[in-house]
Amino acid sequence: MEKYNILLYYCYSHIEDPEAFREEHHRFCLEHRILGRIIVAEEGLNGTVSGLEEDCKAYMAHLKADPRFASIDFKVEENDKHAFQKLHVRVKPEIVHSSLRHIKPTERTGQHLSPEEFKKLKDAEDVVVLDVRSNYEHMMGKFKNAVTLDIENFRDFPEKIKEMEQELKGKKILTYCTGGIKCEKASAYLLEQGFENVYQLHGGIIKYGIEAGGEDFEGKCYVFDNRVAVDVNKVNPKIISTCHVCGTISGRMVNCANPVCNLHVPICENCGWELEGACSAECKEHPEKRPYDGTGYYQKEMNGYNPFKGLVRK
Repeated sequence: MEKYNILLYYCYSHIEDPEAFREEHHRFCLEHRILGRIIVAEEGLNGTVSGLEEDCKAYMAHLKADPRFASIDFKVEENDKHAFQKLHVRVKPEIVHSSLRHIKPTERTGQHLSPEEFKKLKDAEDVVVLDVRSNYEHMMGKFKNAVTLDIENFRDFPEKIKEMEQELKGKKILTYCTGGIKCEKASAYLLEQGFENVYQLHGGIIKYGIEAGGEDFEGKCYVFDNRVAVDVNKVNPKIISTCHVCGTISGRMVNCANPVCNLHVPICENCGWELEGACSAECKEHPEKRPYDGTGYYQKEMNGYNPFKGLVRK
């Protein structure tokens, strides 16, 4: 059986001409059969991709050979197939959508903790473990005793922090997210707001699972590929999410089959089939409902995106 890898990475590093880089990088991905989603911005790169093991090794070597990206810390997971069906390489204003465009993680950010350092520090009395992800992500899983934020999007992070000022004051704040990218700006923002002891889990939940066994991460970790949610904890696992429809314990995350709704919620297998992947009877009857294959994952629409833009056919 052929071996595949899934790579999760980001790098804050200035790219002078994002459009030119996009074209060059996209060509390399096509030549090496890499699929996934890559965001290019002046501030750097953010990607989740999959490919054959050898192709992924070539991809990592290619990026690390560029001095701008030599410091990239790839999170590498094994898989038995591609985790994506298409390749998207897009230029955007930021590599993670936020309301913190002024923040420069290359200049100042929270102190990075290795998974083992995070594990040793997270249960101390003067520590607050802060989940900076959105509701649909921490609904599936989070660290035991972590503080979660009622936010639909990372853009809402600053407003929510203002509401929590007294709760966080005088504490050591340990931030975490899926792969570390949101924490770069979240921890930098906390420092900007006057919080002094700010840390971040380097490599995020995924790296913690790989290197520290995922201990005390309860539930599953939401991921942005066709796996939807993955197991992290090999030490003391438990499922904490409940079916949106019937309330039973379920670790299955589903995107509602009605694309107008597209709600991200846990739905057990029985309810999934009964509602044909929809989150409600109303969504099941929607005329645009997508066919349900039992996974609850739907490839994003291209929305006018041309994967061959700028490529010269020889």
